[in-house]
Amino acid sequence: MLFLKCTWKAKFKKLSLVISKIYCMKISSNFDSGKIQLVKAESPNDIQLIIPNDDLSEHFQWFYYRVSEVRDLSLRMRIMNAGKVSYPEGYENYHALASYDRETWFRVPTCFDGEELTIKHTPEFNVVYYAYFAPYTYEQHLNLVHKAQMSPECKISILGSTIQGRDIEMLTIGENSPEKKKIWLIARQHPGESMAEWFMQGAISRLIDENDPVSRMLLEKAVFYVVPNMNIDGSIAGNLRVNTKGVNYNREWADPSIENCPEVFYVRNKMDELGCDMNLDIHGDEALPYNFISGIEGIPSFDEKLKNLTETFINSWKISSPDFQDEHGYAKNNPGEANLAICSKHIGERFKCLSLTIEMPFKDNDNLPDFEFGWSAQRSILFGASVLHPILQVVDDL
Repeated sequence: MLFLKCTWKAKFKKLSLVISKIYCMKISSNFDSGKIQLVKAESPNDIQLIIPNDDLSEHFQWFYYRVSEVRDLSLRMRIMNAGKVSYPEGYENYHALASYDRETWFRVPTCFDGEELTIKHTPEFNVVYYAYFAPYTYEQHLNLVHKAQMSPECKISILGSTIQGRDIEMLTIGENSPEKKKIWLIARQHPGESMAEWFMQGAISRLIDENDPVSRMLLEKAVFYVVPNMNIDGSIAGNLRVNTKGVNYNREWADPSIENCPEVFYVRNKMDELGCDMNLDIHGDEALPYNFISGIEGIPSFDEKLKNLTETFINSWKISSPDFQDEHGYAKNNPGEANLAICSKHIGERFKCLSLTIEMPFKDNDNLPDFEFGWSAQRSILFGASVLHPILQVVDDL
């Protein structure tokens, strides 16, 4: 608990009266996905914070914390080490998120001067949360997978355990049969990219909707293997990019070990067992204010078939969702120069299949901005549901 003493003087003739006001304010992050450290707080208008490093890693950027006893106080919160985060460009033209109920997250005034990230807000209620993006907690994850298994189209399988002993869940949606295509959806290899699991919520909810004609047609042609969170331990720890052993999962696919990255180890083994005709790996990008894909142009097996599948997928998604575009994104790898330790590249080469990384913004979609909410959990859900359209357009040719 912080007791902030603000003092000012008022002079009345020969008397000098000192008036003091005590603010009882608390800043905490000791909860699922929480991450912040208090430096000092001399007044509500000068709260100094830093973001701690990810576990056993140089990476840091994700923040999520709660401030109590602050109704109607003009808060000025300065994240002092923002200029040294993993992706400082991610804070340019960025606005932090706030919530009173942890369901509705709205943007608040934020500025970045290259060294400090300053968040200004006057809460309307006594307790408020601030976050880099709308969190997707472990409790929400469990609700997601267990609600999904209530559908007759879905079952949960446990592939193994995380480093900290939590179950690694995979959803199988649709009936498996030899003639059906095998489509994998995985998300949140980087735990701080919580929009990826919101995306998964949208995709899963639509896939199990028996009244949705796109889903019904897809499940006649394909079976889906879905891993909504590939890095549960790191998510709970409030890490941006690594698990609790400091391992970046999206660089481990060439030679995963059960000791350092069990999720990658178990998922890749299960892909070998069941097959893979298509793989989508869902992520978030700190800097670019757009939705886009990173393809597999640089893998050795990239051929005319994979080129045509990629183009069909992109063009279909652009038509079905105005939130998707292909003008802005990462540079394409030159032929033969892809990093085959990265998931989408490795799986594309391993199975000679269409394998794509999907990226969403932490900021907003500048092609279709929303100044109150920015890119949000709800928009991520809708975007996840929309991915079924381009999948349907390519499924017969996989």
